[in-house]
Amino acid sequence: MRAAVAAVGAVALLALSSCAGGPSLETRSAITASPGDSHELTIGSAGFTESELLAQMYAALLDHAGYRTRVVTVGNRELYEPALEAGQIDVVPEYAATFADWLNAKKKGSKAAPVASPDIGATMTALRKLAGPRGLTVLPAGRAVDQNAFAVSAAYARKHYLKTLSDLGRAKLPVRLAAGDECVQRPFCAPGLKKRYGINITAIDPKGVGTTPAKQAVQTGKDQMVLTTSTDATLDQFGLVLLTDDKKLQNADYVIPVVNRARAGSEGPAAALNRLNKVLTTADLAYLNEQVDSWRRLPADVARNYLKSKGLLPQR
Repeated sequence: MRAAVAAVGAVALLALSSCAGGPSLETRSAITASPGDSHELTIGSAGFTESELLAQMYAALLDHAGYRTRVVTVGNRELYEPALEAGQIDVVPEYAATFADWLNAKKKGSKAAPVASPDIGATMTALRKLAGPRGLTVLPAGRAVDQNAFAVSAAYARKHYLKTLSDLGRAKLPVRLAAGDECVQRPFCAPGLKKRYGINITAIDPKGVGTTPAKQAVQTGKDQMVLTTSTDATLDQFGLVLLTDDKKLQNADYVIPVVNRARAGSEGPAAALNRLNKVLTTADLAYLNEQVDSWRRLPADVARNYLKSKGLLPQR
């Protein structure tokens, strides 16, 4: 029932956002009104486990701070970002580098040069410059990062003395990479691995990013490496280990809350959400993902239990 209600809420939300106003793009840069502090806030989730967990943590922290919240699931950024601008969603969990480049492409076109980089400071500066005119406020980044990562089997790593991607490049081993088919062209995938690390990518096995078939292909030795993410919670189940991105090929995809300035841009929501930044790490996020994906626990329960364990919510 809760899932059905959330789905209906998301449909209604999108219908409203498609015709909602808000300042036009021509005038948003001149927004001078004080940041808003609505006490009824809608938290958006992108519909995958990690986004749902973050949304539930945001909701719990805001509830504890005296706000009334609801969480709605909206499938992708193309849908929830306009709703965020329009004030139909008030808060979403985002990723700094990805969101910066997405907003830049929205402004300048799909062929726009990237503005994100491995430097979180520079990335946040670029992101805030793009978000501000759209009526969005980007809150500070915490410690948790979810970015592309590359894993090999633990046995393969031991045999070839591999701990970093540089080690793999120096080893000059032929590497068949399990990834999405777009990896052939993406600068942070095969081209970047070849250019930055000198890794000999001989083929892309198009099994997707971090999927079970992709991991199984590396586990069995059909492929030598898999593209996954830094918060992948299931690597141990397949006997896989991450290689450190020691030359920082990947951009700074730190977890960030983004809020609608007119409704949730005041100090109240920021103070509540910033409490999470002090404790949530990449390893924590991977463990929370595992509890939902492998242990089949509810995201809301996992989120609240984590916040209680860190002293951010009362134990009762």
